[in-house]
Amino acid sequence: MSIHNENPTSPPTDDWGLEPLMDVHELAAYLGIPISTVYDWRVHGKGPAAYRFGKHLKFAISDVRAWIAQQRDPTSEPRRTDRR
Repeated sequence: MSIHNENPTSPPTDDWGLEPLMDVHELAAYLGIPISTVYDWRVHGKGPAAYRFGKHLKFAISDVRAWIAQQRDPTSEPRRTDRR
């Protein structure tokens, strides 16, 4: 499953008009992190918001996108130099 969309302002939907959900394995694979890290984030109140269906956690792609945007390191932004 990909979180990329041609129209980033609106989440993709399925035939029922629902946004696709990722499971823990898909989220970990997308971020390139161990599955245990996703569970650790949950214990410590970090990571994207999740839905619980019984024993299963699911993540809305829009929530993952929003969380990723919040993780941007401000020191990694290119510095603007106004030389006049």
